[in-house]
Amino acid sequence: MSHTMRAMVLERPGTRLRLTHCAVPEPGVGQVLIAVEACGVCRTDLHLVDGELPDPVLPMIPGHEIVGRVVALGAGVQGWQAGQRVGVPWLGWTCGHCRFCRAGRENLCERARFTGYQIPGGYAQYTVADARYGFALPEETAPEHLAPLLCAGLIGYRALRMAGDARRLGVYGFGAAAHLITQVARRQGREVFALTRPGDAQSQAFARSLGAAWAGGSDETPPEPLDAALIFAPAGALVPAALRHVERGGCVVCAGIHMSDIPSFPYAWLWGERSLRSVANLTRRDGDEFFELVRQAPLQTEVHLFALEQANEALDQLRRGAFQGAAVLRMDAPA
Repeated sequence: MSHTMRAMVLERPGTRLRLTHCAVPEPGVGQVLIAVEACGVCRTDLHLVDGELPDPVLPMIPGHEIVGRVVALGAGVQGWQAGQRVGVPWLGWTCGHCRFCRAGRENLCERARFTGYQIPGGYAQYTVADARYGFALPEETAPEHLAPLLCAGLIGYRALRMAGDARRLGVYGFGAAAHLITQVARRQGREVFALTRPGDAQSQAFARSLGAAWAGGSDETPPEPLDAALIFAPAGALVPAALRHVERGGCVVCAGIHMSDIPSFPYAWLWGERSLRSVANLTRRDGDEFFELVRQAPLQTEVHLFALEQANEALDQLRRGAFQGAAVLRMDAPA
């Protein structure tokens, strides 16, 4: 194992990531050292790079959809062994003592720290992670097909849980999270209506290929009232639009970490016991439940591979909406 590694580093918001050669980190108490196989490129990474997230730790190695192999164990680590495949998500550390942690709502921890934002992430050949917050992943699946599950899949799963038993589900923004959670929803017997950018026929066809009963633009009216709507696109204007299509007693779930401002709307659109909720990352319970579902019935992941050195290109394409599904950096891919 080399003592140095390649990493893509954000030095200040609004600038491109810089390829650097730096020392391989050493695992501290309770941490594991991971040789990264693949890391998904998430819209949250784009928000970080574009300066839309507050108080980032800089310089920072982004990336929080990490799939890799355990290389070394720090002091006190139990339950992991060298060579084991591990997945590292957005939630990287919590205090374990605040009222939210004690209540099983660790995703709301007052001192939580997040991978690729406050803890160096996976746009690198190696990373360290708190052993308590890693997930054991299937061995038989290629790492690039597992990486999107670590955020897009997990956030989508939590958003779906917040929708309760809604049978008619509207999904706004058909990207990495939506293409995964549509498959889960269909397996649960729900009807999915996909709402994309107006005129985006390619995304609409993609949604129908994954089982959506209907697909159209976000400026259109679904063929039936929705029991719930999941918003994955970071556009606040979609909130009142979704509320107008949700049936009485239904809910709108905002699943992004960052969203543009929500415009004002008449109270009548919320009235009728409709509700508006947000998703704040995930809990380890979410991950355990979601990956058990994946083991029982693997999901089809649409991925586009990039080399580590192509991280800026991957982010640019994500910003433009240039591909369906998810972008993934694979460490052994040729530049």
